[in-house]
Amino acid sequence: MSLRIGILGAARIAPTALIKPAAHHSDVEVVAVAARSADRAQAFAAKHGIPRTHSSYEALLEDPGVDAVYNPLPNGLHGRWTKAAIAAGKHVLCEKPFTANAAEAREIAGLAAASDRVVMEAFHYRYHPLTLRVEEIVASGELGELQRVETALCFPLPKFSDIRYDYDLAGGATMDAGCYAVHMARIFGGETPEVVSAQAKLRDPRIDRAMTAELRYPSGHTGRVTCSMWSSSVLKISAKVTGSKGSLSVLNPASPQVYHRLTVRAGGARRVERFPRRASYAYQLDAFAAAVLEGAPVKTSAEDAVRTMTVIDAIYRAAGLPVREPS
Repeated sequence: MSLRIGILGAARIAPTALIKPAAHHSDVEVVAVAARSADRAQAFAAKHGIPRTHSSYEALLEDPGVDAVYNPLPNGLHGRWTKAAIAAGKHVLCEKPFTANAAEAREIAGLAAASDRVVMEAFHYRYHPLTLRVEEIVASGELGELQRVETALCFPLPKFSDIRYDYDLAGGATMDAGCYAVHMARIFGGETPEVVSAQAKLRDPRIDRAMTAELRYPSGHTGRVTCSMWSSSVLKISAKVTGSKGSLSVLNPASPQVYHRLTVRAGGARRVERFPRRASYAYQLDAFAAAVLEGAPVKTSAEDAVRTMTVIDAIYRAAGLPVREPS
């Protein structure tokens, strides 16, 4: 029994996030791709060895030989086509951010709950052994009572014509880079925080090129998320959790297969832990296939996405910016 996946859009992320991992997964096949034009779909399929093409997203969703779809479309289109996929009876692996805002995420979570389909947000880092180990350390009490959680994802994107700066496609640094930082703050902090304050650096009156937000968790500890696509923080991908008995810091929790380091300081000692270089996307595909084929639980469910999008919406409001809207 295999899982047959179709791709909505000839996206640049698709080879790394799905096609390459699927080539090494015995239970997964990438069988179709749809694009805005037949030529674009055919060129992408020929390059990546995909057997079928469709010249519209609707046609791919109607394909009886497709069990699930991978949705790497622009942010503002995630919700529309995830809803359409659920309606067509397909399982969905949707790129992050899951939707344009929390209201749209809640709508999709309701549709997912009412169906028997797996709907999973593609926070690939969440399935890597590094992330699982950080959760284990925090839960073990080795760090003591949590005091502070700081997460950051900053990278340079000086091409301001990129769709990630387009408000009409639900763009902005907090949506693109920041969704990682917010999600990590939730997972490593053990709870979903409220937003105390936020400060944006602007590309235009509605689009943030960088954002910093202060957080407060229900249990009393505090946090900060930092993200940017263009700022003085050129490249920073990190997380730090501080407790009453120690701390841990992670270098590159988002893509640990490229490089990583987990450092724990507790009990008067310091240690460094390292993990396999297998791609986080491969672990993610394992989880998606297991959920569809075996009924395994999903860590990055639609309900989980609602909590992340709620924090993102709150950050935009605290910074005086409009919440993103579906395209």
